[in-house]
Amino acid sequence: SVASVLLVSLLPLFLLYLAKLSSVGSIRDEETCERLRGLIQRQVQICKRSVEVMDAVRRGAQLAIDECQFQFRNRRWNCSTLESMPVFGKVVTQGTREAAFVYAISAASVAFAVTRACSSGELEKCGCDHNVHGVSPEGFQWSGCSDNIAYGVAFSQSFVDVRERSKGQSSSRALMNLHNNEAGRKAILSHMRVECKCHGVSGSCEVKTCWKAMPPFRKVGNVIKEKFDGATEVEQRKMGTSKVLVPRNSQFKPHTDEDLVYLDPSPDFCEYDPRTPGMLGTVGRQCNRTSKAIDGCELMCCGRGFQTQEVEVVDRCSCKFHWCCYVKCKQCRKMVEIHTCR
Repeated sequence: SVASVLLVSLLPLFLLYLAKLSSVGSIRDEETCERLRGLIQRQVQICKRSVEVMDAVRRGAQLAIDECQFQFRNRRWNCSTLESMPVFGKVVTQGTREAAFVYAISAASVAFAVTRACSSGELEKCGCDHNVHGVSPEGFQWSGCSDNIAYGVAFSQSFVDVRERSKGQSSSRALMNLHNNEAGRKAILSHMRVECKCHGVSGSCEVKTCWKAMPPFRKVGNVIKEKFDGATEVEQRKMGTSKVLVPRNSQFKPHTDEDLVYLDPSPDFCEYDPRTPGMLGTVGRQCNRTSKAIDGCELMCCGRGFQTQEVEVVDRCSCKFHWCCYVKCKQCRKMVEIHTCR
């Protein structure tokens, strides 16, 4: 059943498990919402009210996993997912900067996927953003299908954030998660762009119609990864009647709504720890012998050294275009050195 595919998770951000549903069909009815393990009751209610949106949420979950694995492909923790453990393991149950990234990319991916579903006409509840119309101050005509990012963000806020808000927002971890969720969504909002098309004789631009579009999700991932690199370590303090997160080091400038924040230092991710799902270590990982960065063999292998072997790779080469219309390539074989951590 669909329900059996979803693991019972320590992760508050259960939605990443929706990505595991890809092999068992769509979320099509209210009964499926009841069987999705890990949802709190308010999320089940949202799922039932918005069943048609849930396939987009599932695609967003997979998008988050793919982007996380791309952004961290050269780091000790590389966003590994295994069938035998919860998505990303126990790493994101701690308030580390890795957890901050996962929460931000997940909230962003749900907003992105739902918005894309709106624009493509997939959903009855939403469509293009019709608030963007008329003539702009620059003189072009607003037309076409502007991405309805407001709907996508609102759905992400209601569905993803509800788990943290149900805790009363009093714990430091809930505050951290909510902040990073919003920072992820702002990575889309802050990089919305205007796309245009020219109309006129022979391609002239007598009339220009434009619409607002989301950035590619890779751009969103790049922005959130930059925020990860500059994330601020915070602690909870009481100010008046409310609790807020402030930089642990008072010499640091306060973080903005677009920055990532974290509570706990990260482990070094060097060694495999069977007691901690997600702590896979770096034994056997490929490294770059000439790099001094984190992907270099010295840092990636945590000083344990590395081994080198020659392997044969096959590449396409000597490609030629043939009229009409295909490209023909030869296969070239060459030996390359592969370096892996001991």
